[in-house]
Amino acid sequence: MPLPVFETFLKSLKSYSLLNATIVKDQYIPINLSLHNSELKAINVSNSDDLEHFIWNYMKTHNAKVAYGGYLEQRGIYQRSAYFNETNSETERNIHLGIDLWIAAETPIYAPLAGSIHSFKNNINHGDYGPTIILKHHIYSFEFYTLYGHLSMASIENLKVGVEVKQGDQIATLGTAEVNGDYPPHLHFQVIKDIEDYKGDYPGVSNRLDLEFYKKNCPNPNLLLHLV
Repeated sequence: MPLPVFETFLKSLKSYSLLNATIVKDQYIPINLSLHNSELKAINVSNSDDLEHFIWNYMKTHNAKVAYGGYLEQRGIYQRSAYFNETNSETERNIHLGIDLWIAAETPIYAPLAGSIHSFKNNINHGDYGPTIILKHHIYSFEFYTLYGHLSMASIENLKVGVEVKQGDQIATLGTAEVNGDYPPHLHFQVIKDIEDYKGDYPGVSNRLDLEFYKKNCPNPNLLLHLV
């Protein structure tokens, strides 16, 4: 079945690496943080230190510099936070809508495409993004957005809406668990077709009821990143 038009367009783009371009594809390793990974049953995923230890050991075992994945992954980590958790399994938000890149705090983040600063915000709910930047892109006839979550506080200081960003510009650094929503350091990267009325924020986790909408509005970021 052919990809929809927007997804085909994303796949056709030549993007700059989100991380340092000297990290080659062979140094990226996919990681499964879903409810269905039996290895996580022995880990307290609610504790950022325990989860970090698991992820960092996983990367070391596979001789990798970056662990990545998570698009449409159903996760148990969100159960620790009232911001996501509900008693109704249909409305509980636990299906991840972006790709996570797990790597050390203070790692520089680069713009994969040219664009402009749409908005930024420190999302301070427990388990939320922490400091977040959203870029707006207009390429050919397509207008869309990319979201960068779990950044450092320094990343959103002195920013101005509307400022142009060139492809490959450094736009941020990653934050620590103290500021990034209480997670091991990582980047949440998400593609968004229609930002609606959101500024500096957009749902990065869906429930089952809304999943079909978000799958269309937030296609797989790997179409753009070409990690596999």
